[in-house]
Amino acid sequence: MSLLSVNGLRPRLRVDWRASVSLTGRVIKYLSVALVLPLLVAVVYGEDVATFGIAIIVTVALGLAVERLDSDPTLGPREAFLMVALTWLAVAVVGTIPYLVAGMGTESTLAQPTNALFESMSGFTTTGATVMGSISFERHSHALLLWRQLTQWLGGMGIVVLAVAILPELSVGGAQLMDAEAPGPGIEKLTPRIAETARTLWLIYAGFTVLQMLLLYGLHLAGLAPNMGLYNAVAHPLTTMPTGGFSPEARSIEAFSAAVQWLVIPFMVAAGTNFALFWRLLTGERQVVLRDTEFRAYAGVLGVLSAVIAAVLFLGPGIVRTPGIGEQFLAQYLGIEGSIEPALRHATFQVVSIVTTTGYASMDFNSWSPVLQTVLLVAMFIGGSAGSTGGAIKIVRWVVIFKAARRELFTTVHPEAVSPVRLAGRPLDERAIRGIYGFTLLYLLCFVAGLAFLMLDASRAGADITVLEGLSAVAATLGNVGPGFGAVGPMNSYLAFPAPSKLVMVFLMWVGRLEIFPVFVLLTRAYWRS
Repeated sequence: MSLLSVNGLRPRLRVDWRASVSLTGRVIKYLSVALVLPLLVAVVYGEDVATFGIAIIVTVALGLAVERLDSDPTLGPREAFLMVALTWLAVAVVGTIPYLVAGMGTESTLAQPTNALFESMSGFTTTGATVMGSISFERHSHALLLWRQLTQWLGGMGIVVLAVAILPELSVGGAQLMDAEAPGPGIEKLTPRIAETARTLWLIYAGFTVLQMLLLYGLHLAGLAPNMGLYNAVAHPLTTMPTGGFSPEARSIEAFSAAVQWLVIPFMVAAGTNFALFWRLLTGERQVVLRDTEFRAYAGVLGVLSAVIAAVLFLGPGIVRTPGIGEQFLAQYLGIEGSIEPALRHATFQVVSIVTTTGYASMDFNSWSPVLQTVLLVAMFIGGSAGSTGGAIKIVRWVVIFKAARRELFTTVHPEAVSPVRLAGRPLDERAIRGIYGFTLLYLLCFVAGLAFLMLDASRAGADITVLEGLSAVAATLGNVGPGFGAVGPMNSYLAFPAPSKLVMVFLMWVGRLEIFPVFVLLTRAYWRS
């Protein structure tokens, strides 16, 4: 096909955007099914029934209207990129409907469109950053808070992966869709058919979620978690397995007993592990898991960082008195020094939460010393495994970067040597290595640009945002981590940022969840014309 139009002057558009938009409409239409669960909760509690009834009607209408753009859509690689990027943006916009409807005529922070979009994008991208303060949690209904939880569960394994698993029309082209959406350098095909692979991943994901629900409620029945009732036992697994971190409790997991905190840790670890490894375990390939380079590096990072922070908390001075800590919590915080169990528990919990980008908090780490906060800031850039629900740069990329750097040092001394970079004993293609370098560079450039914008916008608006708060806010939204430090700490919110900064962070969450390339490639002329 010629690249020129009939008049020979203008290049022909090479992307069937109608197909991409039409299939996005189909996903939006089926998103209404997810709204049924909070509607049922609204009926049970007698709260916000009309809110979710309206949300379902509007979502179905929007989906049907957009779906009609193309009666027989087909997907190629270019259309897959466009559909994935549009789908994640569209579901975040549609996800604001319950917030806006519920907030009409009230002083709710979510009644403002910018705040509602921030909360919705944070939910679907499993970031966990919030504009809701402690008073907001008390004002909103059980149904609305459950919708907030559910957005993270839907986004964890992937909206498009779920669509490929249940919609036959997406099975053709499903490989391109999953590759564009899946976190990490690529997705492992577990079964001969890509739709079966998608269903397998979602079944493993759902299985862990149900198991955690049963165990949490079991703790409640055993008297080990008094305030972990049925609602909380259902709500928290919906944001643990997607590494989301939203909680219906204003003080996150700190609101619960030590038994609950210990139980949540292994599920966060599982959520940050490549889900293909669980499939290998189920099929009896245990040795593959033990030899997996990425998993060993992942476990090593979690173990080393947890040990370092636990030692500092135990030996002191890991905790400092800050204005953000109420007197009722101060005794508990200062009691960690010299106590092995709480020091180990809080250190392990926060390291696992930050590295896997879950964003839960077992205590307000704003009270930690600057050294420990620096460790957590670095951990925000590490991330979980490829093929997990975690965000940030990912362990496997760091492994490849360090191996490639070591090779460069070796070939500097031995320029004639041929030394391929190996992962799990297999040599990596040089294009894959260049792709990892390119992704990491773009990630860091997004971080720098986002930080510059936030600080300039805060200065323009007269907002009192420190450099540390700006650093952590950008790292937490781009890496889909959630909480930062200072004003955006785990017990605070992002409400203080001006509206333009919130919109930029919405963009960072969107780009970070899709790992930059599926969004940025749409901004190139080559994608549309060449």
